[in-house]
Amino acid sequence: MGIYDYSCQPYNDYTQPENVKKYKEGLNVVEQYLGRKYPLIINGERIKTKNTYVSKNPADHNEVIGEIYQAGIDEADLAMKSALGAFEKWKKVPAKVRADVLFKAANILRRRHFEFSALMTREAGKPYAEADADTAEAIDFLEYYGRQMLDMTEVDKKILSRKNIERNEYFYIPLGVGAIITPWNFPLAILTGMTSAAVVAGNAVLLKPAATTQVIAYKLVEVLEEAGLPKGVVNFLPGKGREIGDYIVKHPKTRFVSFTGSREVGCNIYENAAKVQKGQIWLKRVIAEMGGKDAIVVDENYDTEKAATDIIASAFGFSGQKCSACSRAIIHESVYDEILEKLKEKAEALTIGNPTEDNTDMGPVNDENAFNNINEYIEIGKKEGRLLTGGTSDSSKGWFIDPTIIVDVDPLARIMQEEIFGPVLAVTKVKDFDEALKVANNTDFGLTGAVLSNDRMHLERAREEFHVGNLYLNRKCTGAIVGYQPFGGFNMSGTDSKAGGPEYLILHMQGKTVTEQL
Repeated sequence: MGIYDYSCQPYNDYTQPENVKKYKEGLNVVEQYLGRKYPLIINGERIKTKNTYVSKNPADHNEVIGEIYQAGIDEADLAMKSALGAFEKWKKVPAKVRADVLFKAANILRRRHFEFSALMTREAGKPYAEADADTAEAIDFLEYYGRQMLDMTEVDKKILSRKNIERNEYFYIPLGVGAIITPWNFPLAILTGMTSAAVVAGNAVLLKPAATTQVIAYKLVEVLEEAGLPKGVVNFLPGKGREIGDYIVKHPKTRFVSFTGSREVGCNIYENAAKVQKGQIWLKRVIAEMGGKDAIVVDENYDTEKAATDIIASAFGFSGQKCSACSRAIIHESVYDEILEKLKEKAEALTIGNPTEDNTDMGPVNDENAFNNINEYIEIGKKEGRLLTGGTSDSSKGWFIDPTIIVDVDPLARIMQEEIFGPVLAVTKVKDFDEALKVANNTDFGLTGAVLSNDRMHLERAREEFHVGNLYLNRKCTGAIVGYQPFGGFNMSGTDSKAGGPEYLILHMQGKTVTEQL
């Protein structure tokens, strides 16, 4: 088994009644354990504390998903001790055995695909197709990183020895204990990818999940345990970011930090990790993905129907709560007005509501903080441009915001520059492709982008000049597939670690050269 026999997990088709039926069965399974309490998991032991966090359905404030015990500093210290002890044993386990744990976990997720997707619908507000893709991506990460680890054991064959003089060896060894700080928007896929990469490379981790999706994280740890992961290799450590997150980032025994989240938090982590603490004998490695302000450029004479379809899918899939989401549309003046008409029509045709219903296109936003922040940006946008559609919201039962499009916006306006992370699209008009590329590149971020054009020379210019980590030509700017489109961005989008790519595991290891004189 190697990387070349990897293929991605297929998505389920929800136009097929049998898949809708299975999904509803998954929702019923999840309903059986709604409201339960979930402890910390440290060295395999279930630990309860004085403080808990109540996770609620963002589409229904009255529905409690679960109550999760929260860690304090004492539990963080216990988890670090557990991870350090587990690391000494786990690092000596053969790569094949570590990879087998990932493959077993992937099979468990396949069997429980509809349950995990349904749990994301309940706890994260993901509609069927979005949640299904999240589960499939989690499986992909397990399969891809497992194979990649097996292939990396062959690295020594690429190193030359000097005949009759010396034999040279080169191989990778794990780093140590890592802090894994995960996001809520891909609560299974990114969580699985970040955790499994660290673990299969031979490290032990302290896993601090995002506050609003802690039940999903707990369930994944259960899957890893069932797959045979020894106790202490992954320690489930939910808690406040400003307390537990900061503490484990600064801890002198933390060897690396893997983070996905906002620019503000990512920069704070980068700064804290850079400071050498008393007793620390290494420079910490930081793997960070910090969001984007992604643009789709539409060139002159491009198919306006396809352009509008791609923009809507990229801007409003999962309510725009993707770091890859299209939040800027940069449209050539020759097709501008026609595309605006189609954008308005398509946005207003989206079904907004509870994602437990199979006909829902767009569910709620994450929580009250997100709801308030996005609405503030909408008010800013109304002053910076013309409201084409949307701009309305309803928090009476869940955190619902209608797909909002603001047009005729200046490229330097706040809603064209700042990450909103919600269903808000800013649109600007350009006179030619030169101006389009200039506008596309004029933010602090550089994660994803797309160019829709019939001009081959324009596409080639974009290939070279559009400064993003993931560039898509003549398609939408969301939906990177593990192993096919390694994912990570430039500038303030992070460290360009390229999750799901051929070099990602190396970030969790260090190379060692051994030379023996003959």
